[in-house]
Amino acid sequence: MKTTGEVKNLLQNRELDSTLLDIYLDESRLDYQRQRYIDALTRYEELYGTGEIAIFSAPGRSEIGGNHTDHQHGEVLAASINLDAIAITAPLAEPVVRVVSDGYDMITVSLDDLGVKDELMGTTDSLIRGVLEGIKNHGGKIGGFQAYVTSDVLIGAGLSSSAAFETIIGTIVSGLYNEMKLSPVDIAIIGQYAENVHFGKPSGLMDQMASSVGNLVHIDFADVAHPVIENVSCDLAKYGYSLCITDTKGSHADLTPDYAAVPAEMRAVAAVLGQELLHGITLEQLFSHAAEIREKTGDRAYLRAIHFVTENVRVQEEVAALKAEDFDAFLKTVKASGDSSFKYLQNVYTNHDTTHQNVSVALAVSDAILGSNGVSRVHGGGFAGTIQAFVKNEAVAGYKAALDGVFGEGACDVLMIRKYGGMQVL
Repeated sequence: MKTTGEVKNLLQNRELDSTLLDIYLDESRLDYQRQRYIDALTRYEELYGTGEIAIFSAPGRSEIGGNHTDHQHGEVLAASINLDAIAITAPLAEPVVRVVSDGYDMITVSLDDLGVKDELMGTTDSLIRGVLEGIKNHGGKIGGFQAYVTSDVLIGAGLSSSAAFETIIGTIVSGLYNEMKLSPVDIAIIGQYAENVHFGKPSGLMDQMASSVGNLVHIDFADVAHPVIENVSCDLAKYGYSLCITDTKGSHADLTPDYAAVPAEMRAVAAVLGQELLHGITLEQLFSHAAEIREKTGDRAYLRAIHFVTENVRVQEEVAALKAEDFDAFLKTVKASGDSSFKYLQNVYTNHDTTHQNVSVALAVSDAILGSNGVSRVHGGGFAGTIQAFVKNEAVAGYKAALDGVFGEGACDVLMIRKYGGMQVL
């Protein structure tokens, strides 16, 4: 391992530019990334002193297709993006983990006390101990370390900052104590365990999988312990399009019940049909049992079940379109996915606060601005956060100006699909 000072010198002399460009893809942001790493190293020195270090990275993710299907063992199409969490870290001889995230106090976790603590539910502390316990339960080695973590994956913006954090903790332990041999799939499953059991959020596995595995991937969760992962090629530049993500600045406060209701209602419909999950249930079954399902679960649950079944098919259609290099068909299916999320899944705004509909506004503005120059859809879990748009390159400047005009300067960002998931940078 190199010392903090040695890595700073490499960065300042631009000797790591090729590494940074390989990871982040955007040459126009090299100065930003270079300074970001230098600042992180400086902050690490302030916290822990100089010495040998390792650097790890874990990206945020963009869901392309499969909105709220993973928790029912469905299919998704998701991509890692060139926004990430980075960690400057070093191993410790003592059985303790110390982590400082940018702007927050130090968290200290004893390796001798990794059980679930109700009082820590919903905290970063719970995610750290959950990942550590999960690795141990999976037969991996764990050990002490100190780390400074900084992230440009916006918290609460639908890009899965929590999954990036879970992935980076798992990747640190993989690098420091397991020779980077913990598989990305295991790290994702462990991250979901931390979020479900320790943090207390009933998330599916898509976010963690996209962050840990990386690139553009089609994932089938039919066997959730052994998901089938397929890399899918998509060169947006070849088609003359850019991926735009707009943070609508909606608050995620008190939305956990909204998120939790989606899988709960889908499971309720499945139960009427004698199953635990919606996986494997057909539209014909939903239609033939419509009266019973609606009476026992309500109409929203019924509509959400229709969304799941049809969304699974749309994921397959998106993948087929990309493989056939039929980008117009791909865009048509992306738009259909967004329409289904709005009308049937109903995760664009919360019924508990109809006066604030940031995502709805963003979609309406996008439709008006884009016309035939692109498509937009709700992004991620929904209810607040971000929208996603595929925009013709020549229309990006105008689109960005319009969305920034509504939600504030810098709300709309142009991102790229990153080829790496959780990784060791140095």
